[in-house]
Amino acid sequence: MEKDQAKAEPIKLLLVDDEKGFVDVLANRLARRHIDVVKAYSGSEAIQILRRRDFDVAVLDLKMEDIDGIEVLKIFKKMVPKMAVIMLTGHGSERAARHGMEQGVFDYLMKPCDLEELLAKIRQAAKQRG
Repeated sequence: MEKDQAKAEPIKLLLVDDEKGFVDVLANRLARRHIDVVKAYSGSEAIQILRRRDFDVAVLDLKMEDIDGIEVLKIFKKMVPKMAVIMLTGHGSERAARHGMEQGVFDYLMKPCDLEELLAKIRQAAKQRG
């Protein structure tokens, strides 16, 4: 059993959304599923955290108060080009989704999203990063 735990490193996830309650609940649910979650409640906080730590995947809200999710995505991609980013939005529009894909988003999910679907996307993204 120790061997399985040793090789199964938790996925390091940066969770970014300005809805504090949503972030806290989602982080707790993901942490119970072997994901090492670091929370950021704004785009600027997420950028500061990314300067200090490495992540496999980021889950990023599209619409935030301080910095638009697409702008945060562009900065993330300059800082850590290989980090997979999954966009979440409650304000889904095809144009925004296409723009995110052009900027290198791994995938796009509507809020509120199904936890199992999000988990599957996070695992796919982490696996793709290798």
